[in-house]
Amino acid sequence: MNDEYQVAIVTGGASGIGQAIASQLAGRQVFVVIADIDEPGGKQTIDAIEKTGGRAKFVRLDVTDADQVEAVVNSVYEKHGRLDYLFNNAGIAMYGELYDMSREHWERIVNLNLWGVIHGIQAAYPLMKKQGFGHIANTASVAGLGPSPTAAAYATTKHAIVGLTTSLHYEAETFGVKVSALCPTFVNTPIFSNGEGINMDKAKIGEQMKTRKMMSPEQFARIALKGIERNQLMVCPLPLRRTMDIFFILFPGIHRKFIRFFRNEARKANLSTIQ
Repeated sequence: MNDEYQVAIVTGGASGIGQAIASQLAGRQVFVVIADIDEPGGKQTIDAIEKTGGRAKFVRLDVTDADQVEAVVNSVYEKHGRLDYLFNNAGIAMYGELYDMSREHWERIVNLNLWGVIHGIQAAYPLMKKQGFGHIANTASVAGLGPSPTAAAYATTKHAIVGLTTSLHYEAETFGVKVSALCPTFVNTPIFSNGEGINMDKAKIGEQMKTRKMMSPEQFARIALKGIERNQLMVCPLPLRRTMDIFFILFPGIHRKFIRFFRNEARKANLSTIQ
């Protein structure tokens, strides 16, 4: 085993939160493998990391392909003799009313957002169990902690990731492996502009996002890495998490009014007439 440096794999590391996490890990002398389908973005990220003295490598990876994921994880482990971190971060957003969604829409988001995480865990967890250490961080969302009308498919995948992560956290600790869920909220990343709008006006969605106070990817990455250092089960900006807990549990009436307001605002981007 190489004890000189730690090794991390970050899926979806070519942009947004993944890119920020990869850059900050590299700044801590962690060797980072950026795994993404975005080759130009991945290579630009590598160049930026290397210019600041960090070490990183790009591999093209489609996380919906279990064989590809396993091959990448095994290759990194065999080359470096260890795997300290796996960030299952790749994902997409999808907006739309459920009555407008087809089976293909569901398959697309579930295959990437949920199966992509499962594939990463299936590949990395046995290796980490064998070596007796490691940390798996799965990017969920605040949408995985409560209702998200007009983004129900996205919320479905993120709720599933929260359930998977929080369950595995207690299974894996027996073997020295740590597991955390990252639950960002409105972070200024390409996931919003690149998200799929099903009978929704993405320009209006973008305008609505701009009205919210958005966190930079770098800010959230700092929060995420600090939470991982502390082995937090759920890493979420604390004021938001506390506010959600208070309203959801103690003041359900207020919470329902807020969610209905959010639903009505989101529906302003709907391209069909809402009766």
